[in-house]
Amino acid sequence: MGAAMVAQALGSNPKVVSNAAESALEAHLGMTCDPVAGYVQIPCIERCAYGAVKSWTAYSIASEENPEVRRVDLDTTIAAMDLTAREMNSKYKETSEGGLAVSVVLC
Repeated sequence: MGAAMVAQALGSNPKVVSNAAESALEAHLGMTCDPVAGYVQIPCIERCAYGAVKSWTAYSIASEENPEVRRVDLDTTIAAMDLTAREMNSKYKETSEGGLAVSVVLC
């Protein structure tokens, strides 16, 4: 939604706003939440910083392309994210039971 906010704040038309949101959201499909040693800050703070960069990049791309020829729309991406979340193994959903959480040992 950061990409949509940037596009809206800079006066883009609604299709560019939607395309920017879609592009940024698409880059997060399938992301896991795997806090290291129970600390959500690792790697989530970094992930949020990368998300901000992706938001700006998504806006930049959406503002330069022909907004009518985008092949994937925001509603389709949201539906895909919902499906991904439903099918994702629960140990990757902020439980400290998968991903980096079990791969990194803090001493």
